[in-house]
Amino acid sequence: MPELPEVEVVRRGLHEHVAGRTVSAVEVLHARAIRRHLPGAADFASRLAGRTMVGARRRGKYLWVDLSDGDALLAHLGMSGQMLVQPVDAPDEKHLRVRVRFVDGGPELRFVDQRTFGGLALAEIVMVDGTPLPEPVAHIARDPMDPAFDPVAAVAALRRRRTDVKRALLDQTLVSGVGNIYADEALWRSRLHGLRPTEKLTRGKTAELLAHATDVMREALGEGGTSFDALYVNVNGESGYFDRSLNVYGQENRPCARCGAAIVREPFMNRSSYSCPRCQPRPRVAV
Repeated sequence: MPELPEVEVVRRGLHEHVAGRTVSAVEVLHARAIRRHLPGAADFASRLAGRTMVGARRRGKYLWVDLSDGDALLAHLGMSGQMLVQPVDAPDEKHLRVRVRFVDGGPELRFVDQRTFGGLALAEIVMVDGTPLPEPVAHIARDPMDPAFDPVAAVAALRRRRTDVKRALLDQTLVSGVGNIYADEALWRSRLHGLRPTEKLTRGKTAELLAHATDVMREALGEGGTSFDALYVNVNGESGYFDRSLNVYGQENRPCARCGAAIVREPFMNRSSYSCPRCQPRPRVAV
């Protein structure tokens, strides 16, 4: 699923292409794409029509567009969701789910989703610690690129969770934006195995891990994000290139860039974790 760098790339493109534009009409082509908007497709389309898109914002991996007169258009990209800006005469994509046209007659916004795990919804804006957020995102913690992010508080929250460190790093209520890819990369840089208990980490080591997570996401953002297939693209349909710089994620059996040992893959929460068995030894289990 897209993580902070990929979502930020999409956010920047959305802001550039839709901010200040007024919606003329909305076409819902697949009901599942707006399943999180409980009143249904007709309500979604009628409430969005005539609204001006003020700007695109993000918290962690969560993306939305602020609308005039309040509310937000919340986008769940899921595993294959794409927010594309296309000329009005461009052929429809095979998996086009929602089309948004604008009063100015310019390029339209299209939500494309092959696997239909993502979707769009209109959400009420609420205030959380002085910041306006869509109500479904209110519980999500600030991410390391948020100007108001407090690294000291984040370190304390991670150490309090009393779980293995990778689970804590993926907990979006503690620190948002980090997903499976960048967690594995940050753990490799920190020489930590993902099963290390958080309560066994010093404040300094936890702060180092968080700093590495921030660094790797900034580097990925500079490369347009990480693309393993054609499903993650920016609003212009272009892929990112950070996959060429990954040290452990997806590198099973390849030599560690630091010590030469073969990278290993282990099951983790219905996904996979990648690590170096020499640089990141598994923690010993207490008898």
